[in-house]
Amino acid sequence: MNVEQLKQDIITYSKEIGIDKIGFTTALPFKELKQRLIQHEELGYASGFEEKDIEKRVKPELVLPGAQSIIAIALAYPSKLKNAPQSKKGERRGIFCRASWGADYHDVLRDRLQKLEHFILEKVPAAALQSMVDTGELSDRAVAERAGIGWSAKNCSIITPEFGSYVYLGEMITNIPFPPDTPIEDGCGTCNKCIEVCPTGALVQGGQLDSQKCIAFLTQTKGFIADEYRIKMGNRLYGCDTCQTVCPKNKGIDFHLHPEMEPDSEAVKPLLKPLLTIGNREFKEKFGVMSGSWRGKKPIQRNAIIALAHYKDETAVSDLIQVMKKDPRPVMRGMAAWALGKIGEKEAEYAILEAKDKELDEEVLTEMEKGLQLLKERQADS
Repeated sequence: MNVEQLKQDIITYSKEIGIDKIGFTTALPFKELKQRLIQHEELGYASGFEEKDIEKRVKPELVLPGAQSIIAIALAYPSKLKNAPQSKKGERRGIFCRASWGADYHDVLRDRLQKLEHFILEKVPAAALQSMVDTGELSDRAVAERAGIGWSAKNCSIITPEFGSYVYLGEMITNIPFPPDTPIEDGCGTCNKCIEVCPTGALVQGGQLDSQKCIAFLTQTKGFIADEYRIKMGNRLYGCDTCQTVCPKNKGIDFHLHPEMEPDSEAVKPLLKPLLTIGNREFKEKFGVMSGSWRGKKPIQRNAIIALAHYKDETAVSDLIQVMKKDPRPVMRGMAAWALGKIGEKEAEYAILEAKDKELDEEVLTEMEKGLQLLKERQADS
């Protein structure tokens, strides 16, 4: 088997099936990554969504016995929304991050990796292959960095020279010993813009993220959001793009190379008030194709309440009162009570006091007290 020729054939084929970048690296252990992961966990910075077994995350051979190489791929996604609907008084809108625009990227990348697998198996029927996207054992970023896709940036993204950081990553472990590519030199230099503007200070330092503070992580949780992060979330319904949009390497970057990645502007920038009462079926029909729907409607609805408070949308008061009084979920009732306090109406005060008499959940009662206190403060200021 001519491995060098096979590599060139794979590169050529990858372009035919819509893979924007491809790189090859060895399946040797990621020794430096191991220490960083251990420290990350010890500091309490992990999100909890990661693979629990650190050994599997740094040793490809534990995932695929006999592993020799890893093929890394990247697909560029759009960064600008065409014909974006406007958020205006009485019709406030939320926003899904760019990585959730269009079809779920897990499905898109798996499609490309499956095609790549079939191509390789036609050439080498005995090849052993194991593909993964995002939820696999390996660190997509560590693989992409070593395979020369881009450099691991201070904002904890991979930045490619061609597409900036607006790329989805995936990889395939194989027992074929491909010649490795050369990693790209770090291009961040002395720039610290992403660290300086991170809304919650989640970027502790270049390349180190405290996931527990990261808005992208917080939007995916299901419980109450800590007070200090609520208003910092703004109108974000899922994810956060701040550390990417401020990056100089992303200036002017906007690629529309894959039809399935094109966003539905009404889905990625939806009206907030209708989200409060959206049913499961309607939620699935409107948002189910997007990766941002993976945690279900509850986090999105809670974030919509926070966004309405951010806008101080007085037209949402009656909607929020209904949520506070009738929603069976404590998080929704409590967050609605807090939001009513932020928006500040006399009607809201009466409604909170009335609901408080019937409320049994301690956390909700705490949020109602917060709402009442906020109303008092607003009245004192006026």
